[in-house]
Amino acid sequence: MKETLRTIDCHPARCLSTPSFGFGEQSTRFQQTRCGRLASMKNRSRFNARFSRRTQWIHIVILICYALFSYAPIQAQTVQFLPEVDGYLKLSNMFRVYYEAKDDRDGGDSTQVTNGPSLQLYVKPLLKLKRITAFDLDDSKPRALVLEAGYRYITAPNEPNDNRFLVAATSHFPMKAGFLITDRNRADMDWKGGKANWRYRNKLTLERTFAIHSYHPIPYVAFEPYYESQYDKWSTTTEYAGCLFPVGQHVEFNPYYEHENDTGKHPNVSSNFVGLAVYFFFSLEGKGRKP
Repeated sequence: MKETLRTIDCHPARCLSTPSFGFGEQSTRFQQTRCGRLASMKNRSRFNARFSRRTQWIHIVILICYALFSYAPIQAQTVQFLPEVDGYLKLSNMFRVYYEAKDDRDGGDSTQVTNGPSLQLYVKPLLKLKRITAFDLDDSKPRALVLEAGYRYITAPNEPNDNRFLVAATSHFPMKAGFLITDRNRADMDWKGGKANWRYRNKLTLERTFAIHSYHPIPYVAFEPYYESQYDKWSTTTEYAGCLFPVGQHVEFNPYYEHENDTGKHPNVSSNFVGLAVYFFFSLEGKGRKP
């Protein structure tokens, strides 16, 4: 069929200019009908090719998501769900604030709710980072360095409230083939029940943006170890696998799987989580200025 379509060049102008050999309007209508059918068949073949490619990508994404969320029940009988909602507001080209509210089990902690604000300081964006993060709504990723300071108020059942102060430095490194490496160094100071404890955590993330027709999901994997002062050792390791799904200009979904191994307590505890974080991005930059 493709070879036939290539050999027949059917253009409306040629159809109208083709001699009728005495048949008049009937011959002209026949040739126009034939051209219309051939053009329709050609467009249909192009559509089928595009649709088949899109269907293949959709099947791949479905398989990845299925493997991601079906892996957790194999590893443990109980899988816990971690919801999270973050709101980001860009104040200027150098500053951004955000508020975080989530169900937090970091570092082997029990069930607890964490919420609080943070202030981020940017450096100038890099052109290469801007290219590989063009479809990510997070404005911090094109920056080579992001500094952060924040506060978290943590509540848990039958536990005293925890006041956490944190500082962090996040670096972004562009790699070949469109890959992005993010290295976050973070220190927490907890004041709970009249006692102070601190911990250091280093999260290394590898991600890449893919194109599915006109849509661009961002799958990623991450690894994060914890050093906790109360145990005086590297007591926790956490692995993540997930995917970022931008929706419009302000919302991004982050479904992920998390496996955590806690060696601080005896016996060692391994936990599995399925999380869903929703990020909202807004900006005040440029508002109120005259065009």
